[in-house]
Amino acid sequence: MRAMVVEQWGGPEVLVEREVERPVPGLNEVLVRVRAAGVNPVDWKTRASGALITWGALPMVGWDVSGTVEAVGPGVGSLRAGDEVFGMPLFPRQAGGYAEYVVAPARHLAPKPAALSHVEAAALPLAALTAWQTLVDAADVRPGERVLVHAAAGGVGHLAVQIAKARGAHVIGTASAAKHGLLRELGADEAVDYRAVPFEDVVSDVDVVLDALGGETAVRSLEVLRAGGRLITLPGPDDVPAAPDGVSASWVMVEPDHLGLREIARLVERGALRPVVDAVLPLPEAAKAHELGERGRTTGKIVLSVA
Repeated sequence: MRAMVVEQWGGPEVLVEREVERPVPGLNEVLVRVRAAGVNPVDWKTRASGALITWGALPMVGWDVSGTVEAVGPGVGSLRAGDEVFGMPLFPRQAGGYAEYVVAPARHLAPKPAALSHVEAAALPLAALTAWQTLVDAADVRPGERVLVHAAAGGVGHLAVQIAKARGAHVIGTASAAKHGLLRELGADEAVDYRAVPFEDVVSDVDVVLDALGGETAVRSLEVLRAGGRLITLPGPDDVPAAPDGVSASWVMVEPDHLGLREIARLVERGALRPVVDAVLPLPEAAKAHELGERGRTTGKIVLSVA
């Protein structure tokens, strides 16, 4: 099969196309013919440093996939050959999603929403599960609560806005002014231009902050929380600031989640969640996809099409 592999750590140019052996599903695993693969910041961070790579003959990156079950391993009762599925298998272990085929534990996948193409479905798993596990599992967002989403037009952010809104929250998003129209379309009640004004000067009494930026943004976010408020930051545990009494600050790392994927699919089918795809590139142009992503100007997600 064709696959994009990393033969040394470095810039986007180290992603090269190679012919590699097609994987074989083992116990409780399925072989998926990949139709599209989502691109995430963790992909290019891994490519640059190898931080999440388990060394193999040819390390591969990528986790988000949407495709068709090609073969079923022993013990699998939930999926059959021909089923259309999407998911984020094995994360943070190496999955090799930038390829024509990938092997995945059956319970790391879920039926693809019928309303979405494979390209659209591939844009969902890692980002949508991050938003779901943060807002629903960790923060337990409830109707009427005020939720602030930083980088609200980004990969995680634009999905978090919709998930928080589906939970009945009052949603505030930070983004450049040019993206405020999109935030309104996605359901945001307020949009803040972080370039024009410090968000803490115009936002207050927030119950939950979802911070995809870390650093100074995480520290400043503590100022807008009301008593009992929850700050959850995504970049890493080192970005969790010391929280004063009465509020909490924590870090969440996404994990494969069959039930979460099903809930996300239900939101899609209800018309309450839709992925925004900024660019679609063919698999051999994975390096270009990384270049685009690393510029930090993407609205929504970048996806690789696997013909």
